[in-house]
Amino acid sequence: MRCVIARFPFDLTKTGVLESMKGVKPEQVVGESVIIGRRTYPVKQVGQVITRQDRRDFSAGEVLRAMTQLGFTCRSLPRATVPTRVLSPLQQASAMLGIPVTV
Repeated sequence: MRCVIARFPFDLTKTGVLESMKGVKPEQVVGESVIIGRRTYPVKQVGQVITRQDRRDFSAGEVLRAMTQLGFTCRSLPRATVPTRVLSPLQQASAMLGIPVTV
């Protein structure tokens, strides 16, 4: 499959990526990740290995798109959850009665 990463065209295959990542120890995953074989790698590490470019030269999205098209399982950042506000018993009772809750 032909894809463009950091403005350079690459002909990538699933077996080629598997061979490139063989023997590479995965770094700690903090953001987006790709599962290659039985290991989970950070996207930027995979991009650096398969393109031989500096991690600052490409985005995680470019590599995620290419790995997804090749059939690898990719995981993105978990969505930030909105913290729920804990109401005091008085505020909860007021809310149940339909009276606006003040902070």
